Amino acid sequence: MATQDFCPEKKISIFYPPQRVLMGPGPSDTHPRVLSAMSRPTLGHLDPVFTDMMEELKSLMRYAFQTTNLLTFPVSGPGSVGMEMCFVNMIEPGDKVIVCRNGVFGGRMVENVERHGGVAVIVDDKWGEPVDPQKVEDALKKNPDSKIVAFVHAETSTGVQSDAKTLSDLAKRYNCLTIMDTVTSLGGTPIYIDGWGIDAVYSGSQKCLSCPPGLSPVSFSERVVNLVKNRKHKVQSWFMDINLLLGYWGSSRTYHHTAPTNALYGLHEALLMLYEEGLEHSWARHLRNHKALKAGLQTLGIEYVVAEPYRLPQLNAVHVPVGVDEKEVRRRLLADFNMEIGAGLGDFAGKIWRFGLMGTSSRVENVVFCLNALEVVLADMGMKVERGAAEVAAHQTYAANPMTL
Repeated sequence: MATQDFCPEKKISIFYPPQRVLMGPGPSDTHPRVLSAMSRPTLGHLDPVFTDMMEELKSLMRYAFQTTNLLTFPVSGPGSVGMEMCFVNMIEPGDKVIVCRNGVFGGRMVENVERHGGVAVIVDDKWGEPVDPQKVEDALKKNPDSKIVAFVHAETSTGVQSDAKTLSDLAKRYNCLTIMDTVTSLGGTPIYIDGWGIDAVYSGSQKCLSCPPGLSPVSFSERVVNLVKNRKHKVQSWFMDINLLLGYWGSSRTYHHTAPTNALYGLHEALLMLYEEGLEHSWARHLRNHKALKAGLQTLGIEYVVAEPYRLPQLNAVHVPVGVDEKEVRRRLLADFNMEIGAGLGDFAGKIWRFGLMGTSSRVENVVFCLNALEVVLADMGMKVERGAAEVAAHQTYAANPMTL
């Protein structure tokens, strides 16, 4: 029998989360259409109606990634699971992998290589700078037995974007496969998986797709499929073994795991919205809002970490002004304005803020609200601020950059 000793110490009631404005590095605001889709009746993961939806979902993902890869589907897990799926399937013990590390998530790639028995050849670049193709080529020349080149397209920890096509061309020149992280870039900045010749790619549902966290879109070329089918050793992970997942996401619909059906409804809706908007329009919207935010931040004397040619429009990493308590600013924004922005990670901890303009969060009213809130908080903390100037600068930028698509 249950006893009082096992009861909670305080009364537990229904959880109602506050309504936040999510302008950090992720998750972004979830669109009401996506939330509505997720509340629809649950179906079994082998229900024929659900499997029909799965086919549409794969087609929409191919559009988002700009690929014809047949093996394109969402992994049941966040972007970190998508990352691990690429490495655990493609690496066998002793395989040498060129890993480009210019932030936190390049470092996680190194971890994946080593944990799966591979040998990581690390190409380091300064945080806030893109991957240097010359360093990658030098590493390839010194390590002609390398099998894979892995890099982060959009480094979330620093707000920098690297030249994916150049890196992929280098890999092909030296007979290497490629693994690319697009967790922050998918839907927010141009990606051409087939055009760039990328072999394996993973992303996340919670950023520019405006879907809750928990799903990782992935796509694999035929070269990867053939590689995995001809491995000498079994894939270390049963759950992430592409050979097994082919049965569920392929034509046979063989039971593999209980897929998160309602979460997949949400991703289907989010990708449908991206298709309805159009990729080019989405990319242009993210860039336009970035320019307006940048103009407003500059009136406050806030400067960007990344040089302009390499900045991510959807992830704005900026230096904290001298003498400002960066943690207190974030606390005040959350407490007084229900707005979340991101702190720095790793080498940038305590030194930068990260403003996310991703998916549904990338809209004019968010940019204006953020700038006004930041003015109030900074002024209250003693910083000299010309009230209203940031919003004016943003609106002037919007007027100079109308949406033309």
